[in-house]
Parts: sequence; structure tokens; C-alpha cells
Amino acid sequence: MTKIAIQGEPGSFSHEAATRLAAEMGEDARIIPFSLSAEAFAALSRCDVDSAVIPIENSLAGSVTEHFDLMLTHDVTIVREALLRIRHNLIAISGASLNQIDRVFSHPVALAQCRRFLSEHPKMESFAFYDTAGSVKQLVELRDRHAAAIASAEAASYYGAQILVSGVEDNPENYTRFFYLRRLADAVPNPHANKLSLAFTVENRVGTLVAALSELAKEGTNLTKIESRPVHGRPWEYVFYVDCQLHSPADGTRAIEALRTHCSMVKELGRYVEAAR
Repeated sequence: MTKIAIQGEPGSFSHEAATRLAAEMGEDARIIPFSLSAEAFAALSRCDVDSAVIPIENSLAGSVTEHFDLMLTHDVTIVREALLRIRHNLIAISGASLNQIDRVFSHPVALAQCRRFLSEHPKMESFAFYDTAGSVKQLVELRDRHAAAIASAEAASYYGAQILVSGVEDNPENYTRFFYLRRLADAVPNPHANKLSLAFTVENRVGTLVAALSELAKEGTNLTKIESRPVHGRPWEYVFYVDCQLHSPADGTRAIEALRTHCSMVKELGRYVEAAR
């Protein structure tokens, strides 16, 4: 049985993504929840689990920057990605009614994605919580009819709560991209990989970033994402994270070698099959 680490409680969107990814890979999975993402990465590095599933980007809220930093500092690699449609629901304990609710708990990102619904219900005061599913778990434990949570339908089912209002997100085009990670030493190259994620730093000289990106273009890779993160302990220096579409696995190898002539550091984060929406 494959042990998969996630950040969050059972019933969370990460739990749903991990279950789906394991099924796609034909694995019988046991999901291991952790309170913090750093703990999930540490468990993977220590071989306490076989893999980890992490959210990396949301179509409305943007990137999960902490996870870029953790991938850079751990010997892990991306072996698969998935896109999960995020549908938020207002959830309460069994027997509660909508007009009783005056407090709503959820992860800050989930609350931000439901601003319209919350503004239409000014009686409901929102409170940030560490996890969407965790907020449902708290409701059920406290048996508070005046509190609600914003989370997935799976969370409501898992903890025996009821959905008061479904689809409370502001925009239905709400997707989160998840990465399936393994230890670098255990990963098997995918001959069908058509996407490459990598990190690199450039020297602080005029034109070095342009030169690095030009090398990617020369090799025929299609740049689909670029993100910058500060280098810890070195003010005003940055790590650049990029995703590229590949025509063949050889394109990725050539692109990495070309980058090395312009970059002080290049780290491949993974080659994998691009997820279909």
C-alpha cells in the first residue's frame, strides 16, 4: 500500500486530489494527513511515506509560494499533476438552518474565494482556520448550530455534517493544480512526459534573465508559467520557477543544459504528463 502525505485533514481538497491521483496511477493508497506542509515534506524525505500530494497553484488565488520553497530545499521530484475543480459549500451540523448561522470558518484562501456570498450575508462573520476540512471537523466536535464552515462536499460527508448552500464560490472557473511528489532517488522517468518544471537563479547582471529565457525559446520549449521567489538571506536576489511544455523528453534535457551557461543554479523539479482539464 502506498502511503501519501498531504497537508490538511481527511476530507480536504488535498485528500480528494491524492485519492484521485493514486487511482490514476493504479495505487492502493493510504492518505497520511499533516497539519503543516513542511511536516509532509519532512515525512517524505525521512521515508515515512512513499509520496506526497501538494497544491501548487489556484486559478483564482494564484501560487502556493511555500510549496515552491519546499520543493527547492528537498530532494523530491514531480511525477504527475492533476487539476481539481474546487466547489465550495456552506456546511453546518445536522439540524442547523441558514438563518441561525452567524460565524463561518474556513481556510483564508477559501474565504477569499467566497467573498460575494459572505457579503450577501452580512450577519455571517468570517474567521480564518488552518484547513477547510478541519473547519468542518471542528463544527461537528463543538455541535454549534450558529457556526458553519466552507469546505468540500466530501468533507461534509466524511464528518457527518450537512450542506446548507452549495456552490458558494464567486467564480465557477475555480481549479487547483496539484503535484504528486516522490523522492528523487525513487522516481522512474516517464517516457511520455511533455511538461518540465525547474528552478534557476541568474547572476545580477544586465540581460541575464532575458538570455536564460531566450535559451528556453531556442530549444523549442513553450514557457507556460514563470514565478519569482526571494533567495533567503540574499536580499534582492531571486529564484525563478518555470513550467515548459515539451515536444519530446530530449527537449527538456537540452533546455536544462542550455540554461546552465547563463545560470548560477539550475534544479529540475520534475518531468511529467500535463494534466487535462
